[in-house]
Amino acid sequence: MDLGTRPRTTAALLSELRAGVLERDALVVREWAGIVEWAGEHVVATPEGAATITDGFLDTGVPIAGDGAPLVSEFALMELVAVLGRSPDGGRAYVGRVIECAWRLPTVYAAVMAGRLTPWRAERIADLTHALNADAAGFVDRQLVHASGVGWAQLDRLIAEAILRFDPERAEAERATAADQRYVEVGDPDTHGNTHGIVHLSGVLDAADGRDLDVAIARRARLLGDLGNDAPLDVRRSVALGELARADLTLDLEGSPGRKAIVNVHITDTTLTGVNPVGRWEDQQVPVSSEQIREWLGSASTVIVRPVIDLADHVPVDSYEIPERHRVQVALRDHACRFPHCTRPATRCDLDHARPYGEGGPTCPCNEVALCRRHHRAKTHSAWSYDIVMPGSYIWISPNGFTFRVDHRGTHPIHHATDPAGDPAPPDE
Repeated sequence: MDLGTRPRTTAALLSELRAGVLERDALVVREWAGIVEWAGEHVVATPEGAATITDGFLDTGVPIAGDGAPLVSEFALMELVAVLGRSPDGGRAYVGRVIECAWRLPTVYAAVMAGRLTPWRAERIADLTHALNADAAGFVDRQLVHASGVGWAQLDRLIAEAILRFDPERAEAERATAADQRYVEVGDPDTHGNTHGIVHLSGVLDAADGRDLDVAIARRARLLGDLGNDAPLDVRRSVALGELARADLTLDLEGSPGRKAIVNVHITDTTLTGVNPVGRWEDQQVPVSSEQIREWLGSASTVIVRPVIDLADHVPVDSYEIPERHRVQVALRDHACRFPHCTRPATRCDLDHARPYGEGGPTCPCNEVALCRRHHRAKTHSAWSYDIVMPGSYIWISPNGFTFRVDHRGTHPIHHATDPAGDPAPPDE
């Protein structure tokens, strides 16, 4: 593509990219140093802090790194994570990895600060050592003088040796309970645009059970082929597994044979008439075809039709208790916890009275906001606060004055806190 400029040589382009990588790593190292400084200023000596941990009211110390690392202020951590622009859970884990390195893996941390080890490699090491006791973590750290040259398989072996050396009871318990890790999971339909009703199956089985299942599937798949099913072998194997399941259902072991499922699907009149071929499966937030919906309805023994909920409706009730219709309406409107960057589904959140009921705030969808339990506590018992711009759109202010707008498009920083000189920082466009 000719843009009227002389192209750089490949060597020059790669040199520029390499310089960018080094610059990026240097910025991350500075961020790490700042997080460690922040942690030193927000240590809480005990999990209870100024309250008992069962109170759930006041700020408490939370352990986000391994044994021996400091506890940090829960509410201060929320502000740090928001400023870093990370999700609550992801940001908490990230800060925990930095603290893990700084306090429990000093050799690894020093290598990061000196530029001998990339931060992402150190984070991976921190993930692996988080569950170790202090002695085992120290042993691993001492072996990582040349951490950049240690492969992941070698590191896994080092972790296993540390557990055997310094935590033999844990090693034996893990060996004895390994069988409890077996599972079979039927996943949800693919959320990446798949509307064909396909699910993924995964599992960990006892070796003998796995062998028996494989033989049974192979035998039934072969039989399907003999009976005229010309689908590929892998497809026949998947059909065979479904037939094995339905054969079990016909045994009526619990007195109620056949399928039983609850599927919440949102459709419009145009979906029913065929003008609009798309509906939405509420549980997974994915689109489904009208043909798929018809197939589900055709095989269902019971269909429950719920009335349409007007999301603009604001009908208050004269009580503190929030009625179920309000919960459904707010969940459909907010979709997720409305704290900055939080993605916990609104159906698993509390409903907060934006203006407290005791101060005259109505029990009405216009005054109700979906907040997960952690961030509900932060709003109620710390300096975090928010204003409702309109239902579904909120402005949050952190304890140190950082401001975020949260709405259907996500979280957007508005401006930074006032700097030490007293002048507000410029808006973050």
